[in-house]
Amino acid sequence: MLKVFRLPRATYYDRLKRDKKSDKYAKIKAFIKKCFYDSKETYGYRRVHDEADKVGLHYAEETIRRLMSDMGLKCVLYSKHTSKYHSYKGNVGRIAPNILKQKFEATQPLTVFHTDVTQVRLYNGEWGYISSITDEASREVLAAIVSASPNKVMIQASLNELERHLKGGIKPILHSDQGWQYQMTDYQQRLKDMNITQSMSRKGNCHDNAPIESFFSLMKRECLNRYQINTLSDLRKLVNGYVDWFNNVRISRNKNGLTPVEYREQAMIA
Repeated sequence: MLKVFRLPRATYYDRLKRDKKSDKYAKIKAFIKKCFYDSKETYGYRRVHDEADKVGLHYAEETIRRLMSDMGLKCVLYSKHTSKYHSYKGNVGRIAPNILKQKFEATQPLTVFHTDVTQVRLYNGEWGYISSITDEASREVLAAIVSASPNKVMIQASLNELERHLKGGIKPILHSDQGWQYQMTDYQQRLKDMNITQSMSRKGNCHDNAPIESFFSLMKRECLNRYQINTLSDLRKLVNGYVDWFNNVRISRNKNGLTPVEYREQAMIA
């Protein structure tokens, strides 16, 4: 056979030897594949590298990047144009001062919160609305209420969820835009009853509430935009599933490779 293909004997046996040699990257490649798909195909090589470090698989970022490229693993983020929900209806109540002024510097969890409402178009053409509250320090999502209408009931339900997380002796800040819901007397009275100080963005300035805008953008790109969402119930299941994953599984390099819940738990002990 070697004569037929004019293949030198030494070359043949060298190749045979290499084929029998085990892949020295087999273990890390198996981990990379599992980590990538567990992340719903959203982790790039940096986060995969950090996850590998956690379990004692220490490789350079460039090695992880090269292996992921060789394996054809590329994070997929689905972006599509969606109409932004505008809740501003003018001055229909009291406008709170902008306490934060884009100084997003909180390091202690449960001291500064951000809230907003976003909308998602369902397959039947109707809209679903999501009211969320996030923690500035840990990025943990403390409330995510899905509703067919961006009404006061949905906003109050968000506060009900937030109240479950509050700790005694802390007077936190809750920042929002100037949406009509946040100007209402009953909403502002509820904040006082919860010992929360209200802060508001300047009119039409989404950068003043950047932390929660960032969360909504991530949730849509990493989850909601991937699916055909037929009903409000489907939207609720997707949101609840994503929030659970975001809080308990998804790591952040800005938080030293911790999940939001891990960050909160460590910070509360310190």
